[in-house]
Amino acid sequence: MDITGRKLIVKALAEEGVDTVFAYPGGMITDIVDELYKQEDKFRLILPRHEQALVHEAEGYARATGKPAVCLVTSGPGATNAITGIADAHYDSIPLVVITGQVAQPLIGNDAFQEVDIVGMTRSIVKYGVTVRDRKELGRILKMAFYIAASGKPGPVLIDIPKDIQQKSGPEEYPSHVDIRGYKPNTSVHIGQLKRAYKTLRNAKKPLILAGGGIHISGAEKLLTDFARRMRVPVVTTVMGKGSMPEDDPLYVGNSGMHGRYAANMAEMECDLLFSIGTRFNDRITGDLNEFAPKAKIVHVDIDTASISRNVVVDVPVVSDASLALTHLLEWAEPLDTADWQAQIAGWQKEYPLSVKVKEGLNPQVIMEDIADVFGEATYVADVGQHQMWATQFLKLVGNSRLFTSGGLGTMGFGFPASLGAKAADPDRAVVCITGDGGFQMNMQELATSVCDDIPVTICLMNNRYLGMVRQQQQYFYGKRYELTYLGKRDRNVLHPDRFENMDPFYAPDYIKLAASYGIDGMRVSREEDIIKALQAASAAQKNGHSYLVEFEISPEDVVLPMVKGGMANSDMILR
Repeated sequence: MDITGRKLIVKALAEEGVDTVFAYPGGMITDIVDELYKQEDKFRLILPRHEQALVHEAEGYARATGKPAVCLVTSGPGATNAITGIADAHYDSIPLVVITGQVAQPLIGNDAFQEVDIVGMTRSIVKYGVTVRDRKELGRILKMAFYIAASGKPGPVLIDIPKDIQQKSGPEEYPSHVDIRGYKPNTSVHIGQLKRAYKTLRNAKKPLILAGGGIHISGAEKLLTDFARRMRVPVVTTVMGKGSMPEDDPLYVGNSGMHGRYAANMAEMECDLLFSIGTRFNDRITGDLNEFAPKAKIVHVDIDTASISRNVVVDVPVVSDASLALTHLLEWAEPLDTADWQAQIAGWQKEYPLSVKVKEGLNPQVIMEDIADVFGEATYVADVGQHQMWATQFLKLVGNSRLFTSGGLGTMGFGFPASLGAKAADPDRAVVCITGDGGFQMNMQELATSVCDDIPVTICLMNNRYLGMVRQQQQYFYGKRYELTYLGKRDRNVLHPDRFENMDPFYAPDYIKLAASYGIDGMRVSREEDIIKALQAASAAQKNGHSYLVEFEISPEDVVLPMVKGGMANSDMILR
């Protein structure tokens, strides 16, 4: 029996086990939306207030569940608004199936109303993108989309569906599997190469494990922890790898890279073997490539063949999913004598402990530590900026805690919508969004989504009235010329309107009043003794099904240290 394309789309979602769809309506997807309405008992439809936020919410959902999340947007501006989120998912390997509406095929190429070539626009930031041209191919293409998004190195897939394909009748069959010529993701590991990697590790005197985001993607956190403990090898992480092992473990050193711990960066500089798993060695981790791990042989375990030796030439490449590789490595693992090496690392930790010194106002370190103490095992979602780095430095992740953030693209505005997606995926789990006054304003309209779709989260907003990370760069490298980073009202009659002494007391918005306009309670905190009280109120509100905003007033002069200037060696750290 033939059915319409829109019925087959909804059938495909059901057969793929999709229970939540992040959707914003428009003319070219109204047919699909109408079909979802008819089967509303099968799906939860979440209506964001902007398509960029929609994709970030789907990212949070996918990170929390490990399954591809589904986005549904209309043609033209609906599709183009989604591009930033799609790029973010691409760089952080987040599985998404993005369905875009398109004008009917006879109109394509005629500059029709809300017609854009979204497949062409996103070609470099999706694993697969296609406009469906034949109704008979719709089922196979949809099956391919879910398979490609979730297999191998995960990522976003975009399926552009013209309106006539949605309305046209065709085969009702939805395939149970798909065989794609030319796409054969790796599902095994070369045992010989893995044994070679292990032998190299056994011969090391100062071994170090570098764990990246691939550990989380493959669900290999416990395997990594067990392997490190059994081998007695210290562990450093990338920002995306934070939480790969409990942070109260004595073998855990900390994050490395541009804002990494002194001890972590020095361990990379001095190790004789860097055993890296699930990282692509981006520039925020390596610094000057010529000075990265200069004394070390490098083992690189990664599921993506293209990532190996692309940025850092390695000695032992191993193409494998992190879980599979670590499962085999655990079978062979025997303890190494690393006592002296661990003592050397501990000496670096003692010499330059990680801390924030403030002249006035709240201490960001205390805020992060108190957040972890109050919320415990939770999902923490950080936006992008100084607060993000403070979260990666001081938010202690223990037990089943997770930290989601935008790593590869560094997308301001990611945090709040992604926290809503994470909460939608696991309503019984506490979710805390850590954001700044710059990033929050990029998607703060999602307060409506939180309230109207009953998705309660805690918002911890660090307000320094500046775009803090750029302001910090201006402080250290641009002669303290703070142009375009102060977010308050600037007096153009003043020669240097962005100097601290010329800040106007007027500042917009008032975040507590803004939250209240959406029916969300909040508290502004300017004294350290009020931090715990505010966080406890926020925790209680979330347990009772309500979002809550805590605004922390911090000084614009607070900086994230250590810091490595872009392009410099990781040993060249600014420490004070």
